[in-house]
Amino acid sequence: MKFTRRTATALIGATVALGLASAAIAQSPAFFRIATGGTSGTYFPIGGLLANAISSAPGSRSCEEGGSCGVPGLIATAMSANGSVANVNGINGGTIESGFSQSDVAYWAYTGTGVFEGKEKVEKLRAIANLYPESIHLIASVDSGINSVADLKGKRVSMDEPGSGTLVDARIILEGYGMTEADVSAEFLKPDQAADRMRDGAMDAFFFVGGFPAGAIAELASQQPIKVIPIDGDNAGGITEQYEFFAVNKIPAGTYEGQTDDVSTLAVGAQWITSADQPEELIYNITKALWNDKTRSLLDSGHAKGKSITKETALDGVGIPLHPGAERFYKEAGLLD
Repeated sequence: MKFTRRTATALIGATVALGLASAAIAQSPAFFRIATGGTSGTYFPIGGLLANAISSAPGSRSCEEGGSCGVPGLIATAMSANGSVANVNGINGGTIESGFSQSDVAYWAYTGTGVFEGKEKVEKLRAIANLYPESIHLIASVDSGINSVADLKGKRVSMDEPGSGTLVDARIILEGYGMTEADVSAEFLKPDQAADRMRDGAMDAFFFVGGFPAGAIAELASQQPIKVIPIDGDNAGGITEQYEFFAVNKIPAGTYEGQTDDVSTLAVGAQWITSADQPEELIYNITKALWNDKTRSLLDSGHAKGKSITKETALDGVGIPLHPGAERFYKEAGLLD
């Protein structure tokens, strides 16, 4: 072929076109969902913070230039969901990339025990990080006459909705006090729905497991007097002895309007989980973005529970295997041998 100026121009044009096409492919966004809980709980706002932290849409300024320090080309979103059990099932079924789960629920799913007894083990479940303690809230109306867990007998009590970790733990708490759902008038509502029923005088108490302050409870407390009921004493001791994933915890005075004293309770860890099917490099970069200094500032200012999310406690209470990408990061960070 005779090489002419026209040929050179055509070749240059083709090369540029190929370069632009390659750049476009390289900049094609990847999407990563974080399944959380109801919008009135703690999972949802924390999920939003983490989604912002790990996202860096194509064309964004780099971290070094003052832009996002997330994963280049990644767009993460926090989606409202039904909580721990539903999130585990979504990850197992491949309908979501990641989600939040209580430490107990994740362990039960992986081992096929507890609430997952008799079901196929979710052996592909992997951890990215432990996030923060989730306090077990038992909220009662002042007019209900409820001052202890034992007083729930015969009362109208919301256990949270099917598929939630709260429902699992509410059943354990009742069991620890010698009761079952049959001993209460049980309903199965999200915390905001239970709070609405309490405002109307149609609910005596409800359980919620999550970081404090919980939005639905704070809003309710600002509108009518409530009581935060303690879960303590010998009964609580028996629960922590039988179920090692529970820890003694307290909800500090002033957390909710009208709460004048610290309230002793129990807690489980909120953990960010994913599937072994997710690429190692992706989860490595997500974990790295989670723990950079810019995310630290975002967590500290974005939610009351954000300050409890620290790299130093990222492996606490993790009862399932780490994802290889996360494990690689923690080894590099000196948190794993």
